[in-house]
Amino acid sequence: MIKVEVVFALPDSATSLSVDVPEGTSVEQAVLQSGILEKCPEIDANDLTLGIWNRTVKLQQVVSDGDRIEIYRPLIADPKEARRRRAEKAKEEGRASKVTGGRPVSLGDKE
Repeated sequence: MIKVEVVFALPDSATSLSVDVPEGTSVEQAVLQSGILEKCPEIDANDLTLGIWNRTVKLQQVVSDGDRIEIYRPLIADPKEARRRRAEKAKEEGRASKVTGGRPVSLGDKE
């Protein structure tokens, strides 16, 4: 048997469970055996994104002794889309150049 830790975090709390699993156990099997899905009903068991020590892994990845299995929450917004919207807003407000995207330089700013 090997010992792994299964972790799920929300903005205001975290759940961490240690579980002993047989060697050759997959990440998905370890999560199911840990009982964390029952403790945290907000986890969608049909759409799991898992990682080991901050690196995303496939559900069939075999765990090693001492692994920390992390259950990731889905992103609220696509990071690329959010950045594009911020850049567009900055251009509209005059905080960024419409041509280069950088900060606009006024004549008083030049040395």
